[in-house]
Amino acid sequence: MQDEFLRALYQEHQKAPFLPATDHVCQLFHRHLEMLFPEFTLDKFHSLQGFKIQWNKLKQDYIDLFQKLDLKNKPVHVVNQFFDQIPEVKRKLELDAQAIYSGDPAAVNIYEVKRSYPGFLAIAYYRFAHLMHHLGVPYCPRILTEEAHSRTGIDIHPNAKIGLHFCIDHGTGVVIGETTQIGDHVKIYQGVTLGALSVDKEMASIKRHPTIEDHVVIYSGATILGGGTIIGQSSVIGGNVWLTKSVPSNSKIYYQPSISELKEI
Repeated sequence: MQDEFLRALYQEHQKAPFLPATDHVCQLFHRHLEMLFPEFTLDKFHSLQGFKIQWNKLKQDYIDLFQKLDLKNKPVHVVNQFFDQIPEVKRKLELDAQAIYSGDPAAVNIYEVKRSYPGFLAIAYYRFAHLMHHLGVPYCPRILTEEAHSRTGIDIHPNAKIGLHFCIDHGTGVVIGETTQIGDHVKIYQGVTLGALSVDKEMASIKRHPTIEDHVVIYSGATILGGGTIIGQSSVIGGNVWLTKSVPSNSKIYYQPSISELKEI
């Protein structure tokens, strides 16, 4: 019986695809983050030449990892595409950091936002993961976003589409589903869920999550569900609101409990 069990386990190991180690993938991401933002590194680079050497070493380490994955295109080609788009990722993250700083009166400066705010870190994980997902890299995108979920309490699927100047304030408990579309200058608070009305596996290939247009604010605890649900631009969604239908632009939606639900403390 023990031999049969061990033989079955061995065969299972032989059939399994290569799965990159979480620590390895996240280590590459953090090395990248340190090079893009001085706020994340404890050591100063002493020369441009040394900086370039480290950049090229990082690029080669990505190639070494991607060579072990089942990619449709050559790993070198995928990594080149990935690195070619890193300046745009950097630009987007700078705008995100500015949006978080501008939207939080308690923020001392932009450096503090980048170094310590969980919202910025979660968005950084997401933007790297989204780019990898777009390039057809398996496993790594979800590893990154789940690591972000573990570290920040913010769960963003790598396939979600998020615009510029994105702000997550506080952030704990935020969930942004796979087919969510978010426009520019959107701000969301802790406990917000942008989810699906159904988790039926047969719906995997259709849009299941809401669309949030530009300049929308969604306050804590709000739940917005459904692929056909559109929150029109410049709307404000109040705390603890439950929405499964679209609302037009410039709407103000809020939850007001009845008097019978209120109890004096």
